[in-house]
Amino acid sequence: MPKPIKPKQLPLKLRRFGKTDVRTQFAALCYRMRKDRVEVCIITSRRTKRWILPKGWPMHKQTPAQAAATEAWEEAGLTGKAYDRCLGVYTYPKRTKTETFPVITLVYPVKVTAVHSDWPEAHQRRRKWVSLSKAASRVQEPELKRIIASFTPDMVKR
Repeated sequence: MPKPIKPKQLPLKLRRFGKTDVRTQFAALCYRMRKDRVEVCIITSRRTKRWILPKGWPMHKQTPAQAAATEAWEEAGLTGKAYDRCLGVYTYPKRTKTETFPVITLVYPVKVTAVHSDWPEAHQRRRKWVSLSKAASRVQEPELKRIIASFTPDMVKR
């Protein structure tokens, strides 16, 4: 029997849209195994200090998974293997000083292989490793709670 074809995510070609359009971000669900249990890294947002996953805007010539891995490094000081498998989607209102607009965020798994003590946003955020259930209870968005709570490392192998 032939092997199933696994589609690969292509790098994005970005276009500019008006300020009122829905925006897209890519988040990294950074995980590791400790004593046969999955741990997830959550970080604080810069302004409100609430618990979130590392996330950011699409990056030219990077796949969504690569962009999520870049955010994991910049915001949490984590490097590892990013998988081109979207775990789910959540929405939230992005608030700036002058406007609020809707953001759709796609979550990609990153298996962490290195935790760095110095990284670009180290002085702006806190980083914490917690269980899946604790991570789900600390984030605010209902869809993100479900994505985190239902995650298993086996999901990246399908």
